[in-house]
Amino acid sequence: MPFQSKSWICRTIPTTPAPDIKIETRGFLKDRAMDYLTSLKVFRAVVEAKSFTRAADLLGVSPPVVSRAISTLEQRLGNRLFHRTTRHISLTETAEKFFEGCSRVLDELDALETQASNRASDPSGNLRVVSHTTATLSRLVPLLATFRRRYPLVGVDVTLTERPVDLVADGYDLGIVLPFMLTSDTTVTRLLERIPLVIVATPEYLADKPRPIHPADLAEHEFVAMHPSIRKHMLTFRLGDGDELTVQTKADMTSNNALLNRGLVLQGLGVGVLPSALVRDELAAGTLVSLMDDFEIIDGAIEIRLAYSSRTLLPAKVRAFIEHASEFFEV
Repeated sequence: MPFQSKSWICRTIPTTPAPDIKIETRGFLKDRAMDYLTSLKVFRAVVEAKSFTRAADLLGVSPPVVSRAISTLEQRLGNRLFHRTTRHISLTETAEKFFEGCSRVLDELDALETQASNRASDPSGNLRVVSHTTATLSRLVPLLATFRRRYPLVGVDVTLTERPVDLVADGYDLGIVLPFMLTSDTTVTRLLERIPLVIVATPEYLADKPRPIHPADLAEHEFVAMHPSIRKHMLTFRLGDGDELTVQTKADMTSNNALLNRGLVLQGLGVGVLPSALVRDELAAGTLVSLMDDFEIIDGAIEIRLAYSSRTLLPAKVRAFIEHASEFFEV
């Protein structure tokens, strides 16, 4: 008998017989033996929800149903999938490896059904997006607004962070990120935009210090800088004769947030290397002054990239966002 859910259809794969389980349901599972693909979907829900109880709520079943599904899957695999305490669960090493493949299989099944049922032109479902907190924010709002108007059946769940992410392991469909944030070599990226970096300081700071004229002069100044894990504390310039000069900067204050750094620079605490989009208004108002405009900074731009899984079959909602973002950024 075929098993049906609200988003995909499958048939039970012949396997080693498992004990019948009476399943309590509110529209998702029926009273029948727990089949393998259902167990995989329950497993993914538990991993993403980080809780048996929350996963049960998401699936519309009771917590005992989820527990039995995981037990059935563990028996089939011959390995434990979760370390359980009274308050927390965590993945075993086996489960961490299994989760990536499990998610890929379920997503590709969803994509196959979408293609087969001719729903590719009408994407739906919930799209999980992770984005860099500051570098993308000014562009992210209009991007998401126009996407929602274009695809009203797709819900969007956005997480802002400045930490490295693994799209698959962390359960994201897409990332709008800086290159340093990606930890998996199986991720496909597409360049959306390059934002030039500018060297800035306040007039008050420069009133107390000799104004730097040549890149070498920057070595004598105090900098408000990003953490070295994000950007090294050095600047390389191309000089007029074609030679390159690398200047080691002295970072008296560091953070992982460009908005915070902008605020510290505006307080006159040092020179900053900031995205031009973040200081456009301050430069126009004269509260910040641009330095080294006559010299080219090598690798002096932030790359905003769209990242997604390398799998061939992508869900319609993901393909729709990729297409929309490419049009929005004109790439």
